[in-house]
Amino acid sequence: FFLIKRFSYGRSGNPTRNVLETCLAALEDGFCFSSGLGATTAITSLIKAGDHLIAGDDLYGGTNRYIQKCLSNQDVKSTFVDMTDVQNVVDAIQPNTKMIWLETPTNPMMKITDIKAVADSLKFSRSDIILVVDNTFLTCYFQKPLDLGADIVMYSLTKYMNGHLDIIMGAAITRRDDLAERLRFLQNAMGIVPSPFDCAMVNRSLKTLELRLQQHMKNCLAVAKFLESHPYVERVLHPYLPSHPQYELTLKQTSGHSGMLSFYLKGDSVKFLKALKIFTLAGSLGGSESLAELPSTMSHASVPEDMRAKLGITDQLIRLSVGLETEQDLIADIKQALEACQ
Repeated sequence: FFLIKRFSYGRSGNPTRNVLETCLAALEDGFCFSSGLGATTAITSLIKAGDHLIAGDDLYGGTNRYIQKCLSNQDVKSTFVDMTDVQNVVDAIQPNTKMIWLETPTNPMMKITDIKAVADSLKFSRSDIILVVDNTFLTCYFQKPLDLGADIVMYSLTKYMNGHLDIIMGAAITRRDDLAERLRFLQNAMGIVPSPFDCAMVNRSLKTLELRLQQHMKNCLAVAKFLESHPYVERVLHPYLPSHPQYELTLKQTSGHSGMLSFYLKGDSVKFLKALKIFTLAGSLGGSESLAELPSTMSHASVPEDMRAKLGITDQLIRLSVGLETEQDLIADIKQALEACQ
């Protein structure tokens, strides 16, 4: 009788989803949705017509598109700023600002935002502003935004949290009871919930989160160092390279990095991508298989061209999601592709 009363309708709740949400909340001290953008839709529904949102200028293309093409139709105004300088965020705040949305590291430029500095800037003057951090790239294993002052942490669970590229799901985590109550209502009322099977798959994957991310980090850093030393590479974007402009902040804010990096190629990008044998050409990320993409025509094609140019998302920028294959094999594959693209 208790189960029937508690789980009377699958969309409103089911035992498998409840286990996963409890597990996610325990990991980071949640609410699951049918996709990362589903979570984004629910979170941004916490604000209303006439409100103002500040977003990082270098976001996942799907998030950028949603804010500019969908949220704007609901009469929510938005301002995009470079959040590597916290003063840019402070200067963009308006009387009707109700939410700040940031990624760190950013996708695909790997820029770092000081989460604590942003949170502290709001603490006394504008505590009504909801600070949201998309933590998809690092997961709660390498970065804990709630401990740094964020109100909500958003995930595309499709990526590293699941790590096998076999489900689509998102999540929103919060420690604030008022926001949790509102998100619970939106999750049910909007119906953007995952299937019990997908929840079971993520539950499976969380058991290997530490092992997977440690190997992703090891492989990715090795690839980054190789690329940085190669004459056919102009510049490598990886937060754990000392050459990264925010290397010190990275060490302070995170305990490691995942398998994500970007680099500027000296050569033909299309030839490089076609020559890869182990890396698969795909716009996703965070799985056991290594993936490569051209953000300007794939993951960030929906970002306005002038905005891409300003950010440096050119046709020479390659983004890699370094997987769990043998490190030497990955480097050898990239090496032969670099030779082939000249």
